[in-house]
Amino acid sequence: MSRAQRLFPVAVAAVVLHTSVFPHFRLLGVAGDVLLVLGLSAGLVAGPEEGAVAGFGAGFLADCFLQTPFGLCALAYCLAGYGVGRFQSRIIHATWWIPAVTLAVGAAGATLLYVVLGAVVGQEQLLSWRLPTIVLGVSLFAALLSPLTVRVARWSLAVEERGRLLAR
Repeated sequence: MSRAQRLFPVAVAAVVLHTSVFPHFRLLGVAGDVLLVLGLSAGLVAGPEEGAVAGFGAGFLADCFLQTPFGLCALAYCLAGYGVGRFQSRIIHATWWIPAVTLAVGAAGATLLYVVLGAVVGQEQLLSWRLPTIVLGVSLFAALLSPLTVRVARWSLAVEERGRLLAR
């Protein structure tokens, strides 16, 4: 199965989950961001370049459903996916909780980056007293979803457990 044949159903499923399922499941009043976690998971399992590309694609899909300037999510998720990919190359994944913590921190960073970039382009409504709660909620969802999204990212990007690329 080619990479494109794997990525298409994953992207469709992620959009469906992001737009119709996860808005009904909330932690601290915050819905999870499946697209963000998948983009970050790609960076975690395949490195900074794949993380940037997957983050951009996930952000692009998220932008289709938001009323903020188009490309804002794509930029924030791209930078966050790259950052997680750069960070993962420096750590050893010896325990089960390291990917969960890495994705939680990456999700917090992406959320803050999204708000800062939004404020730069005139979206001051993104700055809110609820921002710490939103960051915490998105981070908790990222940590909870990490076991599943890391496996999905490995499968869809054809990456082995140890980080080597499989034959495409």
